Amino acid sequence: MSLQERAVITRNAIIRGAAEVFAEHSYAQASLSDIVARANVTKGALYFHFKSKEELASAVIDEQHKAVLEGAVIVAAMGRSALDTLVLLSVDFCRQLLDDVVVRAGIRLTLEGVEVGRDLRALYSDWVASTEGIIDRGIADGILRPVLPAADLARYMVGAFTGVQLVSEMLAERSDLLERVEHLWSLLVPAMVAPHLVEEASSVPAKLFAEFGVAGIRD
Repeated sequence: MSLQERAVITRNAIIRGAAEVFAEHSYAQASLSDIVARANVTKGALYFHFKSKEELASAVIDEQHKAVLEGAVIVAAMGRSALDTLVLLSVDFCRQLLDDVVVRAGIRLTLEGVEVGRDLRALYSDWVASTEGIIDRGIADGILRPVLPAADLARYMVGAFTGVQLVSEMLAERSDLLERVEHLWSLLVPAMVAPHLVEEASSVPAKLFAEFGVAGIRD
């Protein structure tokens, strides 16, 4: 194994160890000593890759954002309707929150408003903007109601999903996350879709969560 390959493995181990600590504790409570122990590396190795806890938190957030974008690419490649796409993106995000500690840690750090040397609001702005684009497509295709401003609906959907997953974490340690997000969609869909499609579209969330909720879209 080359030195470069070892460096990549060590860096990934540090990021994962940091994510495990950040996911369990607040950024303020997490210590570099805890991260070193969790990653099973030396302090020298950690400082070789990251100059500070702030820089390490930024790397965790970057990896979380990368994972979410990868899921979005996979969903987009399915070529599904705008409504299916919106639901499938939330299914994938749920699975990542449940299965990937880096994603859980990145979301927690972002919501804590950790100072990492850049404006983290851009991550949520990107999320809102991409959601707005899908909604616009749904309106153009006649699936979603044209009377709903896409920008307002996108902001509401991102906020609703964020709130649901936070409440699920607080009350049930996310054990009911899939169920709660599916329920959110059952409330949103009748208000979002064109009137003549309400009956047919109302079954979409349950079908997609049943099909992809356990295994995920990546398997």
